[in-house]
Amino acid sequence: MKVILTHEVTGLGTAGDVVDVKDGYARNFLFRRNLATQWTKGGQKQVDAIAKGRETRAVKTLEEAQSIKGNLESSPVKVTAHAGSSGRLFGAVSTADIAAAVKDGGGPELDRRKIEVPTPIRSTGSHTALVRLHPEVQATVALDVVAG
Repeated sequence: MKVILTHEVTGLGTAGDVVDVKDGYARNFLFRRNLATQWTKGGQKQVDAIAKGRETRAVKTLEEAQSIKGNLESSPVKVTAHAGSSGRLFGAVSTADIAAAVKDGGGPELDRRKIEVPTPIRSTGSHTALVRLHPEVQATVALDVVAG
């Protein structure tokens, strides 16, 4: 089944890509999470609109992405979250929380969909997150989660 990706899916493609996947994967995973739509003849207009939007939001050059990577990796980002006395968080730190903490710390404005957290952050302390800045550049951000 041909589908149009509306969001970036790790291992499959980025928003605006037309990919061929198995029917069950499309129906049970991609469509239910609104990560893709079914390919139609009029779908090319949607693909063009997604590509244009992605181009305006994307980091323009490789050099700019490298400089942002250097800034992000130079110092840890302080994330404040509600926690109990034992250091366990009430909930988890989301990618939106990480993006807001980077911006509050003087860093660039990041798209929360470009941030990947390997395991959910549910305790205070030091953690890491991966930020995809450019197709060729990924930054590893050190997070310092504190109770607040």
